[in-house]
Amino acid sequence: MTDVLAQRTAIESEIAGLTLPRALARTIEAHRDERAYSDKVGIDLAAGYAPGWRSLTWGELREQFRAGAAAVVAAVVAAGDRVAIMAANRIEHVVADLSAMHAGAVSMSVYNTLSPEQVAYIAGHAEPTLVILESADHLARWQRALAESSTVRRVVLIDAEVPADDDRFVSWTDFLAEGEARRAELDAEVDARIAAITPDDPITILYTSGTTGNPKGVLLTHHNVLFETASSLHVSGSAENIVFLSYLPFAHIAERMLGMYMPQINGGDIHLIADPALLLGALGEVRPTRFFGVPRVWEKIKTGVSAKLAAEPDPEKRAQVEAAFAVGLEYVEAQQYDRTPSAELQARFEAVDAALLGFLRALLGLDRCEWAASAAAPMPLEVARFFAGLGMRIYDVYGMTETCAAVTSGGPEQFRLGTVGRALPGVEVTLAEDGEILARGPVTSGGYYRQEDATRDLIDADGWVHTGDIGVLDEDGFLQVVDRKKELIITAAGKNIAPSNIENHLKESPIIGHALVYGEGRPYVVAMLTLDAEITPLVAQKLGLPEMSLAELAQHPQIRAMAAAAVEEANERLSRPEQVKAFELLPVEWTAESEELTPTLKLKRRVVHDKYADVIDRLYG
Repeated sequence: MTDVLAQRTAIESEIAGLTLPRALARTIEAHRDERAYSDKVGIDLAAGYAPGWRSLTWGELREQFRAGAAAVVAAVVAAGDRVAIMAANRIEHVVADLSAMHAGAVSMSVYNTLSPEQVAYIAGHAEPTLVILESADHLARWQRALAESSTVRRVVLIDAEVPADDDRFVSWTDFLAEGEARRAELDAEVDARIAAITPDDPITILYTSGTTGNPKGVLLTHHNVLFETASSLHVSGSAENIVFLSYLPFAHIAERMLGMYMPQINGGDIHLIADPALLLGALGEVRPTRFFGVPRVWEKIKTGVSAKLAAEPDPEKRAQVEAAFAVGLEYVEAQQYDRTPSAELQARFEAVDAALLGFLRALLGLDRCEWAASAAAPMPLEVARFFAGLGMRIYDVYGMTETCAAVTSGGPEQFRLGTVGRALPGVEVTLAEDGEILARGPVTSGGYYRQEDATRDLIDADGWVHTGDIGVLDEDGFLQVVDRKKELIITAAGKNIAPSNIENHLKESPIIGHALVYGEGRPYVVAMLTLDAEITPLVAQKLGLPEMSLAELAQHPQIRAMAAAAVEEANERLSRPEQVKAFELLPVEWTAESEELTPTLKLKRRVVHDKYADVIDRLYG
């Protein structure tokens, strides 16, 4: 405890008195002519990534958000008012966020996959005075909210056509032009609002996507963000010369920290990807020095590489690759906490890295990646071991929106496979009697916006945030996340089962895209599986099958046999109560748009349970 408090005191001294605008001003001063943000918006993508990027330097970014801040003030947005943004990852999203913040308002990015009903709930709850939307689709999602709102005074449209019959609407171009035209008049007011911001003022409200029920608005402060940034960098290492790819929604706390706040505090070259489907191509071009992926992203990269390696017709070449991967895995395992690779192992790794592994990482665009991380759900151990075979340590990170992202993290000095690292400096992590993970420290939110009952359920009288996750702490303080507390299955025989563990085993098959395990109150466990829409057609082609739809492939005997084999292989590694006794291969793909997944690709279990109740009944028939 003494060490934690000493760490906390040291970090507090680093960030004393800082707010994000003050930290950003230092960054701009130090990096004014360096590239800050780039995107592909408005550039013809037909030729892939050859044509180039739109870019702003840090100095150019400042000119845009100062004009934007004046426009926000001119729109009669008061300090503390909410500004809602629904847009993909693009320069305008960043400028809009910074414009709101420098006008003293509270910016809140909203998931662009939410339904009109969910948007209306958030708008009614947060009561924004200014709304910034990207597309006609986003405008359609906001129509109900705008019709019902009594607070929205201005709606700014980035790409969508401005309606002629509503004077609340203005184009993004005209909005910024108005702000620029009025800067001489309003710059002093903007400066006064920036000066009035304190570290304990809210910096954002993020409405959690949630797997059930209405989203809750997590209130985070400038102090939360600055402490999280400083503490994380103590673990991850130097923040200099960072090149980063930002592709997850800015409504997600990890992307908001990594793609917005951290570079604004420390500098960086951030490439914004509006469509996550373009991620793999962008990786090859940008070659980031740091890369963050939710487990599903790492799984898809692994599956693609595995499929190509399996397609190699020369058995000698396959054996060479397997041998190199074995050395890579051995080397990374020897870099775990309290271990050091021997000189002999170091030499063997350097040889296979020079001959093959470095080349494979370069093909993926990960050859410059010095820090790779995963979060949002437990990383399957086999996926982490696969990338270890490539010579990569993927640092698992654990946290939630309510803790301003990470409370534990792996890093160069605290890495152990199968864990999410140790508590960040200055942050306390412990387990309740039932194994629930608890966190406390300057990174934790003060609670949910306008939801006192939910806040009391989140934070106890001693200041511990109850995460809702079950975990295990080892003797060195490394945390392993078992599963969500509410998602643990208790079978009819009273056995406690973590479904994500079983699901991760099932998804090791290249053809399995998603898996959901069910068994609450039932005599045995069953599973619903979906096919990977990218890999399965390639596998079918290799099998010599005619071209078919995903639904047709799900019915084909050879594909079904592969799914059955995946279940059998998973069962061999599971205890008897965990073994899947029946499964259904569904003829559909699960996505955020079809509502089975959150925007960050986590399962909405209750949605799946309700949507496929007939399948569950059939599996127990």
